[in-house]
Amino acid sequence: MSRITDDSLIEADIISLQLAMESGELTSEACVRWYLERIERLNPKLKAVLEVNPDAITIAVALDAERQERGVRGPLHGIPILLKDNIDTGDRMHTSAGSIALAEHFALTDSAVAAQLRAAGAVLLGKANMTEWANFMSGTMWAGYCSRGGLTLNPYGPGELFVGGSSSGSGVAVAANLCTAAIGTETSGSIISPASQNSLVGLKPTIGLISRTGIIPITQSQDSAGPMTRTVKDAAILLGAMTAVDPEDTAMQGNGRIAYTDYTPFLDPEGLKGARIGIPRHYYSGLDEARAEILERAITLCEERGAIIVDPVSLPCESAEWDWDVMQYEFKKGLNDYLAKAGPGASVRTLDELIAYNEANRDVALKYGQDTLIWSNETSGTLTEPAYVESLRLNREMSREQGIDHAIGEFRLDALLFLGNEDGLDLSARAGYPVITVPGGYAETGIIAEGGYTTKGPQGITFVGTAYSEPTLFRLAYAYEQASKHRFAPLDPV
Repeated sequence: MSRITDDSLIEADIISLQLAMESGELTSEACVRWYLERIERLNPKLKAVLEVNPDAITIAVALDAERQERGVRGPLHGIPILLKDNIDTGDRMHTSAGSIALAEHFALTDSAVAAQLRAAGAVLLGKANMTEWANFMSGTMWAGYCSRGGLTLNPYGPGELFVGGSSSGSGVAVAANLCTAAIGTETSGSIISPASQNSLVGLKPTIGLISRTGIIPITQSQDSAGPMTRTVKDAAILLGAMTAVDPEDTAMQGNGRIAYTDYTPFLDPEGLKGARIGIPRHYYSGLDEARAEILERAITLCEERGAIIVDPVSLPCESAEWDWDVMQYEFKKGLNDYLAKAGPGASVRTLDELIAYNEANRDVALKYGQDTLIWSNETSGTLTEPAYVESLRLNREMSREQGIDHAIGEFRLDALLFLGNEDGLDLSARAGYPVITVPGGYAETGIIAEGGYTTKGPQGITFVGTAYSEPTLFRLAYAYEQASKHRFAPLDPV
């Protein structure tokens, strides 16, 4: 085996790693050791990884032996993957959602996502940092911060550029080449935001495509895990490994579910040709000049590659008055259900106990307070309140029939186009519909936004579709990626 160098592994994708392993130039063990060395060297600055798997090297060695004796399980065989810290693993890693209240918690079993990745041959390399409780703890908490791991920094401008949340550690780890790929979770923007801010591909799938069993929740109607990668092809490979039906997740039992175990056949470099892409300009109004220019260049590129640009597209829901009642009510029910079955080391078993624990340990637990937790705890936790039922109904009607489905049907669209995680993408979250973002460029200037961050830096181009339109979104995103080639690796922090 030749000497492993940064030049050979920086920005390496899944297929290139597999080819190197097949040729004998690389082993999974050497690959894992290389990533672990980078984590040890760069993570003290970036704070992207909460902990590494103490068994990662042992697992890699076993997978190398299996490759020699029986062949590979598939494209993920021996590939090092990080998981967001709210995804259960039934091993020697903790699952804490970034909270010191669960810092010593060990899940009893793998989440469905972790189990499927293990079965596909992936090496679960460690747990990624995240905004505590998936940014459902405090209205003033900075994206990327948690009491257990501190503040994750954007590798393109540590301390200056917005990192995105709540899958911040997953995004930064992939961007900085601390792993081959990672799994994040999203309720509303938590994959797309850090993917966009870190020049990555991020996909939030249709609700019901990936199991939520064993994932610390915010909502039952909007949560999903999804891939965060450096290429669209890697995202397609990862998604296909996680679509097995889970009888414990009721969202996977509905009619009309369309799932594949391999999404790579949908990747077409000419996939923009003839595609009808809608431009919802109502949602572009808040962009500063630099980001608006990136979006306009993306629209032009799509048109040059043969897309039919439908501009503008209007949605009846544009004037809707939204509330956040669904998240307020569903969080308490979902968290109480999870904590009641938590494994050893969990310091709390209910939301009530969590709030009390944080108050008792406020010097380390409450840097930003817990007003959002207290707000959610005002509900019954039974999901029987009329306000909740009406809010869920309104969310679905306005985001689907009066939103995305209306636009797709009325204008005969393949997808809607947005910048990053900007205004309007909450529509896909409330609808439970898929969204994918792809590196779209780098804004050299920006404005000072909430939290003191500048809006300059990496920007994503985001495609939104209707239920189970992942094949179409992959086709469009891949064609855009291949035509634009905007992804570049950040410099290692000093």
